[in-house]
Amino acid sequence: MVTVVRAGQRIDAVRVARERVQFLNFYLQPTSINFPKVLTFEKLFRMPLEKIVQEPGRAWALWRISETESELAARVLPYETVPDTLVHPNKRLEYLAGRALVKTIMEKMGLSFQGITKDEFGKPYPEGYDHHLSLSHSYPYVGALLDLNQAVGIDLEQPKDKLFRIAPRVFAPEELHDAGTSLTKHCIYWCAKEALLKVYGKKDLVFSENLLISPFREEMEGEIHGRIIVKDRVSMIPLHYSVYPNFVVVFNQSKKI
Repeated sequence: MVTVVRAGQRIDAVRVARERVQFLNFYLQPTSINFPKVLTFEKLFRMPLEKIVQEPGRAWALWRISETESELAARVLPYETVPDTLVHPNKRLEYLAGRALVKTIMEKMGLSFQGITKDEFGKPYPEGYDHHLSLSHSYPYVGALLDLNQAVGIDLEQPKDKLFRIAPRVFAPEELHDAGTSLTKHCIYWCAKEALLKVYGKKDLVFSENLLISPFREEMEGEIHGRIIVKDRVSMIPLHYSVYPNFVVVFNQSKKI
């Protein structure tokens, strides 16, 4: 199902729960449900756009990959082709799906997709624009966030046990204590830190010292407070997280200018 949410719209908890179940059914039986289409796409592309959210000056979306590489490549030609350095089939699909998703978001916002470029730190930008862009992949899921004015960061991950092994190296003591034994909460913390790193847009930050998350109550979705600490400067970054049946997504919220 495609869920379009406008800024300021209240989301009924029962409806959200029903959508979660529909998403789960989709994952288990991906070809047995006929989902309605809200956006118009070429019939050639079986684009399972799970969610697209528009706010003033920004939009973000989630996508579950089901296309072949040739179908995705046709969607983004002539502006994008898979680099020769990407050999693994899933990585090639992630690359193309991310760009196809950005194209969809840009078209929804009335912008022309001309490919994606990167700065010297590897931060992506839409070619031909000064707008801010962030991408995340965890096959078969892809997320993208585009903002016309402000730096953005989005991260999408599937909860896996390896997070328990990684956490002591990248979580601050308070974060590690708050995450407890919850794999989902570990995943939210990890995604939040990755999102903060993408907002910052540069390298050489220590996750446990420079990218901090305040303790929070674990729910299906919620707001959390992030901090980017560089030398004596502290930047407060509000974040939003959502927990889906198979993955977690976290991104920074829009600030009023």
